[in-house]
Amino acid sequence: MRKTVHSKLICSYIFIGIVGFLFATAGGSHFVETYLEEEVGARLYDSAVRFASDAVTVQQVADNDSKGLEKIMDILASGEEAGILILDKNFHVIVQSSNLEYNVSSAKSTADSEVQTSETDKIPENEASSEKDSTANTISIPYSDLDFWLNTQYQISNFYGYFSSPHLNVMIPVENSGVTEGYVTYHYDMQQLYQKRSGLLGILQMVFFAVYALCGLLLLCYQKWIHTPMQQIIKGASEYANGDLSYRIPVKSEDEMGYLAKTLNYMADKINQNGEYQRTFIANVSHDFRSPLTSIKGYVEAILDGTIPPELQDKYLNIISHEADRLEKLTRSLLVLNDLDERKRMMNIRKFDINDVIKNTANTFEVICSKKNIDLELLLSGRELFVEADMEQIQQVLYNLLDNAIKFSNDNSSINIETSVKNDKVFVSVKDHGVGIPKDSLSKVWDRFYKTDTSRGKDRKGTGLGLSIVKEIIKAHNQNINVISTEGVGTEFIFTLKKAK
Repeated sequence: MRKTVHSKLICSYIFIGIVGFLFATAGGSHFVETYLEEEVGARLYDSAVRFASDAVTVQQVADNDSKGLEKIMDILASGEEAGILILDKNFHVIVQSSNLEYNVSSAKSTADSEVQTSETDKIPENEASSEKDSTANTISIPYSDLDFWLNTQYQISNFYGYFSSPHLNVMIPVENSGVTEGYVTYHYDMQQLYQKRSGLLGILQMVFFAVYALCGLLLLCYQKWIHTPMQQIIKGASEYANGDLSYRIPVKSEDEMGYLAKTLNYMADKINQNGEYQRTFIANVSHDFRSPLTSIKGYVEAILDGTIPPELQDKYLNIISHEADRLEKLTRSLLVLNDLDERKRMMNIRKFDINDVIKNTANTFEVICSKKNIDLELLLSGRELFVEADMEQIQQVLYNLLDNAIKFSNDNSSINIETSVKNDKVFVSVKDHGVGIPKDSLSKVWDRFYKTDTSRGKDRKGTGLGLSIVKEIIKAHNQNINVISTEGVGTEFIFTLKKAK
């Protein structure tokens, strides 16, 4: 099955959701817990250092003043979430804050194991009781661990069995003139930290789900603005590939997708028009080839079967020759157009005198103009006027325009050929005073095989390709050509060329 971009995005969205949730839950839990541990540990460490270094605290610990220490400790513990223990140098608990709960059963078991008497050496009952209370509040801290506490801020444990659950513990020595008199310890129940962690983790998960939902909205926007239009464009391209050029892509937006859809619709229109043009072109070519071929075939058969007597054969052979010339001219024009269309013919751009080319071209029509008593008037700018173009192609343009002008000019009229210069461009005008072109036909005269009403011209044997060739040649030179015509007055063609420096 073909994987689409849309399906890949959906799979990526689901994958990111699963991985993101796991990361936010597991990774977030670890990072939040680490952050809270470091924050609480640093805060309790600073508080313990201040408490242990206070002169009053040092003196009361040295004097084992439990009542004085209890008052100070209750004041300090009231502003803390942590409990406080004050130990003497033998790790006996002098006093503990009221908000601290310790492992009583563990303490009692420690006392029971330490206060044992033999049957032969009995301790008095009141002394045994006193010894038991003393050892019940003694914490078994190995002296070897003291170096560890000097080099760390906090430790997470049950503080040598004193608590039934893990606590974050801070232990700072109380020193008097370099002598350790006791220890101040802060203890923060990890259950409180875990509760804070759960609260922050819940907030983190809510933020993740909010961001994930926003990403889902972006995916919906992608579905509406990109995926759906893209599917419609793909369908349109498929219809065009299957030959249905009448299909229109229904994307009306003004963004890139809408522009692409409009471009494809326009392309389909142009291809469809080209198809219609090709069909019309083939029909016109077939018609223009069939007419002279029919005449040639008919006259040849008539000569062969004797329908045309020998004394008239020369007349009809001249007609056959004329029709053959017409076919040759049509074929030659088609080849020229093919070269221009496919840009196979490399133009030979060079500097030449356009006035001289106009004179030479006009001379080729001297005999025809004499027969129709048409005057060719040359109104040329200066003795020489140099342009940069393909001279042979421009000769073709002038020949076609003059041939067209003579064809549609009345007898005893004139044709003006004029050159002028404006803004580094040379303007060449060919103007006749003939039948003119109807207004509704002006935009069609450049179409291949298009002919105006043949009754308007005395020569009905044109190919309808002359002006198409002119248009393509001028276009290949990146220049312009225009036509101005008034029916019954005459027609003027004006084209531009690049003036030579």
